[in-house]
Order: sequence, then C-alpha cells, then structure tokens
Amino acid sequence: MSSSNNPSNGSSLTSPRVVSGIRTTGALHLGNYHGALKNWVNLQSKYECFFFAADWHALTTEYEHTERIAQYTSEMILDWLGAGLDPKHCTFFVQSHVLEHAELQLLLGMLTPLSWLERVPSYKELRSKLKEKHLATYGFLGYPVLQSADILMYKPEFVPVGEDQVSHIELTREIARHFNHLYEGRLQKPLFPEPKALLTETAKMPGLDGQKMSKSYHNTIGLREDPKSVTHKIKTMPTDPARVRRTDPGEPEKCPVWRFHQVYSSKETQAWVQQGCRTAGIGCLECKKPVIDAVLEEQTVIIQRAEPYVKNPDLVQDIVKEGCKVARQAAGKTLAEVREVMGLLEA
Repeated sequence: MSSSNNPSNGSSLTSPRVVSGIRTTGALHLGNYHGALKNWVNLQSKYECFFFAADWHALTTEYEHTERIAQYTSEMILDWLGAGLDPKHCTFFVQSHVLEHAELQLLLGMLTPLSWLERVPSYKELRSKLKEKHLATYGFLGYPVLQSADILMYKPEFVPVGEDQVSHIELTREIARHFNHLYEGRLQKPLFPEPKALLTETAKMPGLDGQKMSKSYHNTIGLREDPKSVTHKIKTMPTDPARVRRTDPGEPEKCPVWRFHQVYSSKETQAWVQQGCRTAGIGCLECKKPVIDAVLEEQTVIIQRAEPYVKNPDLVQDIVKEGCKVARQAAGKTLAEVREVMGLLEA
C-alpha cells in the first residue's frame, strides 16, 4: 500500500474496517492475485475485513451468459482460500446472498446525478473495448452506485484497490458526502464515512501479450491452472520482434516476458536477462525458464492450500453461510439507519 495510506491501529479497541470484492466472471488469475489477493491476505491480520464475491457485478457485462456464474463464485472462494484468506480472520460472503446491497443501491441511486456515472473512466473505456457486448444498459451505467452501496453498507475506513479503481472510490466518497449533506438536518453526525483507497504496492501484473492481465483480453494465467498449460502459455509468449533468430540481440523493455521478470525474478536474474538479451547471450526459451519455475512454485502453494476444500465442498458452503450471516447483521443495521434518515415508514 502507499505510504500515505498506511494507518495504524494504535490503541483502538477495534480495528479499522476494510471492504473489497471481485467480480465472478471466471477463474481468478495471477493479475487478481498480485493486484488484490496478496494484499487482502496481509490486511486480514491488521483490519476488520469484509471481502465479497461480486456476482451481481458479473451480470453487468455477462447478463446474456449466466450459466456459469454460480460455478465461478464457488471457484473464486476456493481461490481465496488457496491464496491464504482465513475465515477465522476475515469475513467473506457472496454479494447476492446479502439482499440489503440491492436496496441500498436503489436508495443511493435516487440521489446520484446521472452525470456522475457518465464521467466514470471505465464506463467509456469498457464500452469501447467490449464492442461485441451490448453495454448500453441501466445495469452497466449504474454499477458504480451498486459498488458504492457495497462499500458504504459496511462503513469502512479503507478500500484496497488498484490504481485503475481509484476513481470509483472517489465516486463513492462523493455519494457519501452528498447523502450526508442532503440529510444533515436529520443527522447528529454524518451517517456514512468517506472511505479512503488503499493502493497495493505491486505494479500491474502483465498479461501474456504485454497488456494488463484481464479475462477480457484472453491473456491470463489461472491461479490454479494446470502446470502443463501454464508452461505452454509462457513458452509461447511473444518476445521482442527484433529477435527473429537466436543470434539476434533484443531489448528487454520491448518484451512482455521482461515484465514477468520484474514481478517474479531477483535482481541478479533480472541483470542476467538484461545482459543476455541485449548481447544474444541467451535465447528466449532460456529467458522464460526462470519465470516458468517461479510461477509454478507460487501456484503449487496455492493449489495445495485449496485442496482440502476442493475435496470437501461442504466446508466452503459453511464458510460462506457464516460469512453471509455476519455481513447481513452489519448490513441490516446500516440499512435501518438509512431508512430512518430518508423518512421511510418502518417495516
């Protein structure tokens, strides 16, 4: 996390609260691990953490193909357990199992200006990149409000995100500020705190083609992917186009494999790559071998940690059920406060 967002628990009896989620649009990949999960694992011992599988958010782009969302959700929980999240130290749940999220989205949507949603950077970016999907929908335009509801429901102090999500946290802060201002005459203190972004230290994990690793770009390595598949993918990664022959020198900065070395390799190995590539002292397959070894070593630990839960799905169901119970208790309290402040008749 960035040094400017590095809070201390101090002498407080309760830890600051953290909330975050991941969309259930497919198997998690190394980008998810380095961009989110590794950070979550570190945070669970320092904060009161709520992590959720965002299956409703998956519908914003996958509403035509929902047949595997339930499977993806279950697989995501397994990935979390494999990555090292511990249900004894954090709460994780499925978004659609806590119905209060939908009601808070509706209520916040009543007061969120349309122009705020239209200026969200990812709105235009995804519509232009995913032209094969029909994204001119109410759900896609309004998903930042649902995201804000997901966050504000638990009144967190921090939200761990990558740099590309900071604008969403700022919108959540604006919505919280707007709500508190609209109803300040009925509030002794602001109902919603303005959560701060916790940025992860790790740079964006590159995809196999050099772009950001993303399922949308079909350039991922799954978190628990078969080792033979992983090896094949890395061996066939594109390299510097200048290296047509083994004897041709290249430039690491122009090669997607170099960005993997920046994530996985030691300084010594990186120096070996720089020297060997520029002098044609090593071939591209030689260059890729340390990356293959490091990725497989990392994945072996994750696969082994998840294995007991893969063999006993009931354990996973119990973890999710208990997490949803805890989340609904917190959500119910917040929603009761919102209803009262907005003048709705008590049920």
